[in-house]
Amino acid sequence: MKLKVFSILFQCSFSVFAQFSISGTVTSLETGKPIKNAEVWNKSLGIVAVTDADGNYNITNLEADSYTLVAFGLEYEIIEKEVSLSSNATIDFKLSRLAGSLSEVVLNARREQLFSLRKLRKVEGTAIYAGKKSEVVLLDKVSGNLAANKARQIYSEVVGLNIYDNGDAGIQLNIGGRGLDPNRTQNFNTRQNGYDISADVLGYPESYYTPPAEALEEIQVVRGAASLQYGTQFGGLLNFKFHQPSEKRIEFITRQSIGSYDLFTSFNSLSGTLGKFSYYTYYNYKGGKGFRPNSEYDSHNAFAHLGWQLSDKTKLSFEYTFLDYLAQQPGGLTDYQFYENPDYSNRERNWFDVNWNLFALKLEQEISEKTDFSLNIFGLDASRKALGFRENRVSISDPGQARELLVDDFNNWGAEARILTRYQLFDEESVLLLGSKFYKADNNQQQGPGSDGLGADFDFYNEEFPNYQRQSTFKFPNQNLAFFGENIFNITNEWSVTPGFRFEYINTKADGSYKNIILDLAGNPLLDETIKDRQDFERSFVLLGVGSSYSLDASNEIYANFSQNYRSVTFNDIRVVNPSYQVDPNISDEEGFTADLGIRGRLGDFLSYDASIFGLKYKDRIGEILKEEERVNAQGELEETGRLVRFRGNIGDAFIYGLETFAEWNVRTSLFPQLQEYQLSIFLNSAFTKSEYIRSDANNVKGNQVEFIPTVNLKTGMNFGYKNFIAGLQYSYLSKQYTDATNAPQDKNDRVRGIEGSVPAYGVMDLSASYSWKHFKLETGINNLLDDTYFTRRATGYPGPGIIPAQPLTWYTTLQFKL
Repeated sequence: MKLKVFSILFQCSFSVFAQFSISGTVTSLETGKPIKNAEVWNKSLGIVAVTDADGNYNITNLEADSYTLVAFGLEYEIIEKEVSLSSNATIDFKLSRLAGSLSEVVLNARREQLFSLRKLRKVEGTAIYAGKKSEVVLLDKVSGNLAANKARQIYSEVVGLNIYDNGDAGIQLNIGGRGLDPNRTQNFNTRQNGYDISADVLGYPESYYTPPAEALEEIQVVRGAASLQYGTQFGGLLNFKFHQPSEKRIEFITRQSIGSYDLFTSFNSLSGTLGKFSYYTYYNYKGGKGFRPNSEYDSHNAFAHLGWQLSDKTKLSFEYTFLDYLAQQPGGLTDYQFYENPDYSNRERNWFDVNWNLFALKLEQEISEKTDFSLNIFGLDASRKALGFRENRVSISDPGQARELLVDDFNNWGAEARILTRYQLFDEESVLLLGSKFYKADNNQQQGPGSDGLGADFDFYNEEFPNYQRQSTFKFPNQNLAFFGENIFNITNEWSVTPGFRFEYINTKADGSYKNIILDLAGNPLLDETIKDRQDFERSFVLLGVGSSYSLDASNEIYANFSQNYRSVTFNDIRVVNPSYQVDPNISDEEGFTADLGIRGRLGDFLSYDASIFGLKYKDRIGEILKEEERVNAQGELEETGRLVRFRGNIGDAFIYGLETFAEWNVRTSLFPQLQEYQLSIFLNSAFTKSEYIRSDANNVKGNQVEFIPTVNLKTGMNFGYKNFIAGLQYSYLSKQYTDATNAPQDKNDRVRGIEGSVPAYGVMDLSASYSWKHFKLETGINNLLDDTYFTRRATGYPGPGIIPAQPLTWYTTLQFKL
């Protein structure tokens, strides 16, 4: 009798606490072929599984109960099935293809339905995003100037970004946020398909290469808490995810674009799958003259992805990226010059050249049903060359003498391994991620006299100009070893906690020499010495963080995270002799933390939203103040020259906090659900940010606002369409922001420098439209529709120094053919 009672209790407890799974395949009813990237939605719990290349899906950690499953594919009918689960179940779906071709409006609506509010899921591949502030830009939904990588339109739904407008067809991306310098996106860990693409992740984290938007499927943005998995940067992660190979044997897309100021771009891609082999490749050309004199540019970019599905559980892929970019740079302006004539240029001998070669080999291995492994091996062989006249007296005309030449060679490689496994803990499924990264860089930099000619001659002329004062040669060998881990603890079905850690070992070196030459008034050398300089900065530390997520229902959640951050000082910046600013020789790394608390989700099928508050603490923040220049005199003593320069160093401690909100209202589904062929939606993206230097040893800094932070950062707009016609109207507004820690005000009568001062508030409107017909698609639009005169940056070096004017009204037209 006791044994029978025990058996009944055991069976009851097993039925209550046992965890089961539902798996299966999603295939086409007509062809029987698997449907990749279809969604199987557990409607009862709000859990979504996405099918792999073979159409397989798997939903785990389910209790014995009844569930409603919904299967959905972009061009297929929706199927709903009821499942009563008491053991592991296999549920297959056969979807019927929708009759006829879908209009662009209906396709967009189904994309939204497929991806719902597309944020990064708690687990994707071998990465964890639970409890993090994440945003995803779906390029198929973007209505804007993709041919010119118009960042203002592409990132319109990413909250709080500060964007520099360079007017170079988007060859280089300049975005920041929360007080981070936008220059070449240097405060984000920038990746494509999961591997690093910046010049040097530690020593020079600037991105001279940006993938063309036309090649991208999505852009993933994860804020500061990404520091534990992807590196120590305060900004977090920016990952460009390319289009996946087509399921057809061959798919060809060509996009030809023209626009204002001789803009011409050509994007051409081939993609397909042949059995176990898949490929995606493109070639992209960009050229134009810019709206100012002396601003021509010419860019060639190519990419190839080759993939082999070695078995059902093993995939190997290789990728190569090439970029060659040459631009003439018109230089910066003083405030007076800008307001007199923003089209003006007094620099005709300034040139900039980039050559980029990226390599990546990735192995993805499913070790078991619950364990996945990935290994990414990547490398960079690249150079960046800057040539020209860049005195801080911006108003001075180029005298036609020897130009300054800076040449950087970047050679680095790295390997990142990750293993992710799911296991049972306290009757719930937990997820553990462990990883390691090795990174080694060997970079070289040389600074000295270039030619006195007009063209893009990137040879040094040391013998011809032996008394040139700004000369240096340096090597920057860097080495980094990191171990990291995160674990999702599912406390209940609704609540999860994700702690994490990252151990970093960094060894940054600088080995070289620079010239100290002092000339008399006749140009004869009073002092000519070569100063050896060797630095070895070795350190190791641990970063900690924790995230949490609570599901209010299947579509809405509260999230929170806290993560320590760290940013390594860049020796490349330190050792460049720049007439516009001086660097503190005792400059050191930055430390701090980032925290987010927010709520996000979807209300029915008519409103998606994300609202959060954040805090960011900087210790020893690197910034710039105005100060008299100091240099070593002929007696070896440090003296002030009487010349005002921007002084770069550890300015002090700062705290930044704010409110970031995003909402998109689908007007059609909420008010006119019967109008299936129409589209009408409105979005509002706003960030309200406050900041303060809470400690500083420098004069006139404590209590000031932090630079690069507009108090109000607003983007709003609407998207509308009928059948194959889609259009969008967007307005962007940023309030005044400072460019240095002393909060130097703007002086509109400054006729000399243009380097210091605030950036005044500005607003910009953009209009775009597209029409699709069979294999063709026509896109057009106007950027800066109201033709406002404004600027977004004051450059201290290239492409300035001085104010860099933003583009006036420009138009573009793109014709696409897809086969």
